[in-house]
Amino acid sequence: MNYKNAKVILPEYLVKELQKYFQGGYLYIPIHKENQKAWGELSGYKEELKQRNTCIIQEFHNGCSINSLAKKYHLSTHAIKKIVY
Repeated sequence: MNYKNAKVILPEYLVKELQKYFQGGYLYIPIHKENQKAWGELSGYKEELKQRNTCIIQEFHNGCSINSLAKKYHLSTHAIKKIVY
């Protein structure tokens, strides 16, 4: 998280208005709902997991056992079952 000095990025009238409510600390301003990204979209991790899970499902349908998939992908057998079933 990057902290910015309000005096540098906000107009003076807005800084004075904020100071009526809060001074001398860190204030988190959340992203507007319309601009919010879903989990993993920004980093690309969601797509990586989708590709990995597709491979796991294909290998399972080609006869690979749950135990061998768990070892290969470093996941628990429970996690593999959740993916393939």
